[in-house]
Amino acid sequence: MRRRFALLSFLVFSLFACAGMAGAAPLDRDALAGLIVPPYALGEPVNDKGVWTLLNSGGAEAGYVFETGPLAPLPGFSGAPINMLVTIDRDGRFLDVRLISHNEPIFVSGLGEAPLRAFLEQYRGHSIREALVVGTPYGEAGGGSDLVYLDGVTKATASVRIAHESILAATLAVAREKMQGVASGPPVRPDPSIDETLDWAELVKRGLARNLKVTNAELDDGFKATIWARDDPEAANDPQGLFLDLWVVDIGPPSIARAVLSEESFADLQRLLRVSPDDEPMLVIDGGRHGLVSADFVRNTAPDRLAAVQDDLPVALRDADMMVETRRDVPQGTTMILRIDRRLGFDPTRDWILSAQAVRAHGMLKPEMGSVHFPLALKADPAFFLRPQTSKALPPWQAAIVDRKWDVAGLGILLAGLIGAVGPGMHRLAAPTVLRPARLAFLGLMIGFVGWWGQGQLSIVTPLAALRAANGGGSLAVLLYDPFSLMIWGAAILGFVLWGRGLFCGWLCPFGAMQEFAHHAGRLLRLPQWNPSPLWDRRLKAGAWISLAGLVAVTFLAPEKIETAAEIEPFKTAVTTLFQREWYYVAYAVFWLLLAATTFKGFCRYVCPLGAVMALGGLLRTRSWIARRAECGSPCQLCRVRCPYGAIRKTGEIAYSECFQCLDCVSIHDDAQQCVPLVLAQRKRAPIQTLAKVEARV
Repeated sequence: MRRRFALLSFLVFSLFACAGMAGAAPLDRDALAGLIVPPYALGEPVNDKGVWTLLNSGGAEAGYVFETGPLAPLPGFSGAPINMLVTIDRDGRFLDVRLISHNEPIFVSGLGEAPLRAFLEQYRGHSIREALVVGTPYGEAGGGSDLVYLDGVTKATASVRIAHESILAATLAVAREKMQGVASGPPVRPDPSIDETLDWAELVKRGLARNLKVTNAELDDGFKATIWARDDPEAANDPQGLFLDLWVVDIGPPSIARAVLSEESFADLQRLLRVSPDDEPMLVIDGGRHGLVSADFVRNTAPDRLAAVQDDLPVALRDADMMVETRRDVPQGTTMILRIDRRLGFDPTRDWILSAQAVRAHGMLKPEMGSVHFPLALKADPAFFLRPQTSKALPPWQAAIVDRKWDVAGLGILLAGLIGAVGPGMHRLAAPTVLRPARLAFLGLMIGFVGWWGQGQLSIVTPLAALRAANGGGSLAVLLYDPFSLMIWGAAILGFVLWGRGLFCGWLCPFGAMQEFAHHAGRLLRLPQWNPSPLWDRRLKAGAWISLAGLVAVTFLAPEKIETAAEIEPFKTAVTTLFQREWYYVAYAVFWLLLAATTFKGFCRYVCPLGAVMALGGLLRTRSWIARRAECGSPCQLCRVRCPYGAIRKTGEIAYSECFQCLDCVSIHDDAQQCVPLVLAQRKRAPIQTLAKVEARV
C-alpha cells in the first residue's frame, strides 16, 4: 500500500510540475517581418490564427505567411510543438520554411539544429498539391509514383516526421481557407481506350462542343455609356452581325479529336502530344469578326485576346503552333489549337471559363484602350478521361513502421527471444556454463543493434513529456513516430508486471550494457574494484531520486532548460551520437564508463533518473519470481555477497526495486556446486550413500 501511495504521490507532483510548462507566444509583426526573405514583404493579418498576407516587390498580394505552432500544434518529444514559419505563394508552392523554435532533444544539443534546418530547405519549390513524404522510396515506390520523397535526418526520424506533419497540417489549413482547389490531386488524362464513332452533330448534342455567340449589338451594349461606345462603326452598321461565333472543343480524347480533325491534322496532334503528354489541347474556332487574336500576335505564345480561369486562379493558355484542317461538317472560321498544362492544376473535367476579350481604341495619337470580356463556361465529359488513383501518404505511425519494418521485425524477434529466455527458460539460461556468454552476447546486440543502429535508447525526456500529455499539455501520439523505441517501452512496461524494473535496466538499456562491458574490461585488466559499504550504497542510491526530482523541478521552474538538464543522462552522447559531440559531453560519458570499470554500473545505481522511473514502474510487479530457500540469509549469504547491485538483503529477501535481473543469484540458487544449502545437503547424503553401498556389497 505504501509503495502504491509513493507512486501516486510522485505522479501527482509531476503533473502539477508539468502544468507550469507553457507554449511560446506567436511572433509579433516586427519579428515576423524580419524573417521574410526579400523581395517579399509581410502584409496584413488575414485571420486570428496567425495567417498573414505576403506581398511582392510591387506591393501586390503574392501568397501567405504563417506559423505552424498555432495552426498545427503537434507535440514533439518534449511535449511542445516544433514551430516553423511557412511562406507559400497563391498557388500553394512553398517559398520558404524556416525554424522558429523547438525543444526536440536530439536537435537541442545532440545533432544540433543544422540538420533540421537543412531538412526544411527541401520544401522550397514543392507544392502542397504534391504528395510529400519523409523517407526513401523502396521497391516499386520509386517508379511512376506520385509521392515526392524528402530526405529525413538520420537518428532523428521521429522528430523530422513531427515537423513534416506540422508543416502539411498547417499549410493545408491555410489552403482550404484561402486557396480553393489548391489540393485537387493528380491531373486527369484522356483515356486512350475510349473509342467512339462521333460526328460534329453528336458532339454538339452531348455538349462536347460548346458555342458562344455575341452579336455586334451585344458588343455595343458592353461598351455602352463609355467613351468607346461609338468607336466601332462596323458594329453600328450591322447590329445583328456576329462579332463572336466561338466554338470550343477539348480534343485531348482521341475519339473527339478524330471527329473534328482531318487525318493529317489528327496525326500532327498525336505527334505533339507524344512530345508534350501533359498538355490538354483545345480546338477554338471563331466564325465572327473577333478572330481569336490581335494582328500583333506571335505564334507559339499565349493568345492575347483569350483568357481562362479555374477556381478563380488563372489558367495558362499557349498556342500549339499547328496548321489545323477540320472536317467538312465542322464550322469554319479562324482556327487554333491551344495547349493547357495539366501539371499546373488544370482539370478539364471540372468547371472552367474561357473568356474572349473585345478591345476598342479611343483617340488618334495616343488612343485610350478599353475592353470587355465575354465568358464561356466549359467542362469536359469525365467519361473520356482517366483520373489516376491518388497516392496518399500513410498515416505517420504507419509510415514510421513501414520505413523501419526490418528494424522493427528484428527487434520483435530479439524481444520475444529475451522474454522467453528470462521467463519460461530462465533456469536453463541461468546455468553457470550458459549465463555469462549468453548475457554478454545479448548485451552486445543491445549496444550495436538497438543502441547505435536502431536508436532505441530510452530517455527520461519521454516520461516527462508523457506526464505533460496526461496533464493536457501535449499528446502521447508523439510516441507513434518512433515504433522502434515504442516497442522497447512496451517490453519495459510488460517487465514491470512480470519482473519489476529488471527487464529494462538489466537487459534493454544500451548504456547499461556499455557499463557492464566496461566492468568486465576492468576485471580483465585487473583494475582495483571499489564498491561502497552497504551504508554508503544505500545513501548513494538516493542520488537517482534526487536527479529525478531535480528534473521535475526544472520542468516546473525553467521549462526551457529541461533539455539541457536532461544531459545528466549520457545516453545521447554515448548512444545517439556515438560520441560525436562537444568534448565536455564526451568527457562526461567516458567518465561514467571508466568509473564502471572499477565500480559496477555506478551511473545506473546512483544517478540515473530514468532508473528511478523504472523503479517506480516496478511497483506494479505482481509476483516474487526469484526463488528463495529457508537457509537464504541465515546461514547462507553467498547470493547477497555476490550481488553486484546490492539488491539482496541480509535476510536473503530480494529488493526488487534494486534488482537488475542479471540472474546471478538464480544461477547460484540452482547450482549444486555453488548453493551452500545444496552443498551441505549433498554432504549429508554422501555418508548415507557410502554406507548403503557397503551394505549392498555385504
